[in-house]
Amino acid sequence: MSHDILVEHISKNAQLSKWELEEFCKHFQLKSIPKKTFLLEQGEVCTFEGFVVEGCFRIFTLDKKGNENTLYFATKDWWLMDIDSFMNRKPSDLNMQALEDSKVLLIRKIDKLALYESVPAVEKLFRVMSQKAIVAWQRRLIRNHSQTATERYRHFTSTYPNIATKLTDKQIASYLGITHEFLSKIKKKTN
Repeated sequence: MSHDILVEHISKNAQLSKWELEEFCKHFQLKSIPKKTFLLEQGEVCTFEGFVVEGCFRIFTLDKKGNENTLYFATKDWWLMDIDSFMNRKPSDLNMQALEDSKVLLIRKIDKLALYESVPAVEKLFRVMSQKAIVAWQRRLIRNHSQTATERYRHFTSTYPNIATKLTDKQIASYLGITHEFLSKIKKKTN
C-alpha cells in the first residue's frame, strides 16, 4: 500500500517496467514518525533520502540565536533529504520534524547507488527529479527577492492550501522569512 504511492509518483517521472518498479521499491523501508519527532537533527549525518507517504514534515535550520528558519515543508508525495549531508557525509545543518503523525519511505545511499547499477533508468529518474527540485528552489529564490511579503504569503497559501492549513502562523512566518507579528498584520489586511 505505502509503495503504491511511490510507484504512482515514479510513473509520473519515468517509464519503468514492472520488474524495475519492484526492484526500485524493495530498496525503500517504511518508517513511522510520531508528531513532533525528528527524522533528522542538525549535526547528524543524513544517511537517507525519504519519500513522504502520509503526514507533513518541516525542514528548518536553527541560527546561532536559536531562531528557526524554515526551508520547506514536505507532505504526501514529496521528497525530503539534506543533499549536502547525504552526498558528502558531513553533519547536517537541517532539522526534519514531523508536524503530525507521519510515514516515510527511506532509501539509504548504498541502496540508491546499487539501484543505479541494477536499474539504469533509476539514475535518469533521479536526475529528472533533481532538476525539477532545482527549478522549484530557483523559483522560490526569485520570489523571495522580487515579491513583497504579502505576495509571498498569498502565493504560498494559494499554491499549497493543504499544507498551509496544517501549520501554525509561526511556522508560516518562518518559511516566509518574516516575523509572526508581521504575518498577523498581513493576514488582517488580506481578510
